[in-house]
Amino acid sequence: MARTPPASVTRVMLWRWRHNPLKRHSDVVEAWIVLVMWALALLGGVVAGVVAAQAMDSAFAARRAQVHAVSAVLTDDGAKTPPGGSGYDDGRVWAAVRWTDAFGKVHTGQAKIFPGSPAGSTLTVWTDRTGRIVSPPPSGTGATLQVALTGALVAPLAGATVWAGGRLIRTRLLRRRLDEWDEEWEQVEPEWRRRSGGRG
Repeated sequence: MARTPPASVTRVMLWRWRHNPLKRHSDVVEAWIVLVMWALALLGGVVAGVVAAQAMDSAFAARRAQVHAVSAVLTDDGAKTPPGGSGYDDGRVWAAVRWTDAFGKVHTGQAKIFPGSPAGSTLTVWTDRTGRIVSPPPSGTGATLQVALTGALVAPLAGATVWAGGRLIRTRLLRRRLDEWDEEWEQVEPEWRRRSGGRG
């Protein structure tokens, strides 16, 4: 015996914006909330991503302004092989270096070098305003990539936050609409029961 396929349900697009005598005020409010929610999610996500990327770029620029590169000399031979690490090392080893600042003062410190580098080799190190060796600031392609990734990560997160807020408001509207239906049913039910009972 052949089965009759279930009747398909046709969804009317933009029904909240169409004229409908059954449409309630809360339906119109929800329609506007959906529209604003989409606009804010898209626009807010883009703006948040751009702002985050600009903030990261400014932070990198400030970092570059606080440090500067100097030429240093390796005072001892570097180790032949790097020590066993956790797998996150870049293959370089620590060694003692010496450099002279712009005022003629001699400084010493530890810097990472390639294994087996002989004493007297020159290398570039980055120092802060106190003369302490620091890690080089992000620059070039690496900095551009970090800025772009920051914006790409923040944009969807900000959009999702706005969307979640809109969903919360819609949930509250739905509960309110259900309460309104309950109140109306309490008023209609006695008459409906009386009429239906009369037919029986």
